Amino acid sequence: MFEKKTCAICGGEIGLLGNRKLEDGNLCKECASKLSPFFSERRHSTVAEISDQLAWREANKERVAQFNVTRTLGNDTKVLLDEDAHRFLVTKGGRWRDANPDVLDFSQVTGCDTEIRESRTELHWRDDDGNEHSYEPPRYDVDYDMYLTIHVNTPYFDEITFKINDCRIEERTSVEFREAERQAGEIREALATVRQETRDAAAEAAKPKVAQTCPFCGATTIPDANGRCEYCGGAMGV
Repeated sequence: MFEKKTCAICGGEIGLLGNRKLEDGNLCKECASKLSPFFSERRHSTVAEISDQLAWREANKERVAQFNVTRTLGNDTKVLLDEDAHRFLVTKGGRWRDANPDVLDFSQVTGCDTEIRESRTELHWRDDDGNEHSYEPPRYDVDYDMYLTIHVNTPYFDEITFKINDCRIEERTSVEFREAERQAGEIREALATVRQETRDAAAEAAKPKVAQTCPFCGATTIPDANGRCEYCGGAMGV
């Protein structure tokens, strides 16, 4: 009755409810679970594109192993920074290394946006018979959630969106709302700062090197990476 399907990635047989359709093949749920959680174009991807991403995700395990947290931002969902390696990741949960979160370079950040999402639930009243009625005019219970989107430049996804608050916010003037605003602002500022520092450093490194005369030995030379003369090792003040 049902045609058996084979995973185009691992070659395994796909169960009845385990198929994940690709543009030109099939993907089992085990292989699909290894894709980035921020990736959303699976149905429009080819087998070759999925294979490339899975290879990238496998290599990401080494980046995760080398990741050294120097700063933690956020509450429930966290943005972790490795300022020494100029990298960051977004994760939820305590055992984040086991989840193989995507490790990205600061230079891959292209911007950050904050969005306040409003949830409205209509309130009703009951008559003596227990029947439910709308108020006139309608009344609503309104809750708020604050989301942050980090725009990134990667081959497989272009944004990371997550909720800042971990509990319901009932008033825009509440302490909870102001705290969510503070956390979102802190993350935006931190990523904007490290992104700019990384780009400034790259621009400085790309500047053409100019030959100088060493004040110690008189040789004409281009200072090394430490700003020293290649002949005598003297500091040339660059």
